[in-house]
Amino acid sequence: MRLSPDEIIFWQNGFIKLNATIVWTWVLMLVLVVGARLITRRLKSEVHISRWQNMLEIIVLGIFEQLKGVGLKHPEKYIGFLGTLFLFIVMAALFTVFPVYEPPTGSLSTTTALAICVFMAVPIFGIVEQGFGGYLKTYIEPTPLMLPFNIISEFSRTLAMAIRLFGNMMSGTMILAILLTITPLIFPIIMSLLGLLTGMVQAYIFSILSAVFIAAAMKTGEE
Repeated sequence: MRLSPDEIIFWQNGFIKLNATIVWTWVLMLVLVVGARLITRRLKSEVHISRWQNMLEIIVLGIFEQLKGVGLKHPEKYIGFLGTLFLFIVMAALFTVFPVYEPPTGSLSTTTALAICVFMAVPIFGIVEQGFGGYLKTYIEPTPLMLPFNIISEFSRTLAMAIRLFGNMMSGTMILAILLTITPLIFPIIMSLLGLLTGMVQAYIFSILSAVFIAAAMKTGEE
């Protein structure tokens, strides 16, 4: 039994490896880019719009309200980043219906990369909003004694996000693989559906946590 898609090697030259994690990550990114282009190519800014565009606008407005609920006053600035994170994790879970597919989120390297994206986005958004000096001041609030603790919290929450997402995504894949070997087909199908639901829930949690961290940086600056 494979614990990670990193173990599936398609090509190797010395220490350079092309494994399933890299291949399926690029496949997912290609699907997202092509899908985004196909979905948005006929959008209009007229009074009369199609039902498809109306549904998309309802979804986007719903996301805006969700982001405002966690403290982001201008969600349009962050929806591109947070939405991409959400869609990538959701697609990684949805593709598990294909037998040859290995979810890249089942690799700690992928979840670590996603967490690092959040780790880098928080100060970037904070600096853009408050300026470099204003953002650095948040590390010594309410007292300079909090500086080491604030720095440690930045790294610890990044590590926690990576391990949480990795553990939840990998556990579902492992359970399904075990059930396929010891039970009839019908039960693993039910577990696959539960795995899809779990993937969507994890995508939502990861995106909301990212929004909360960004909102915390913004709120500290405003105060």
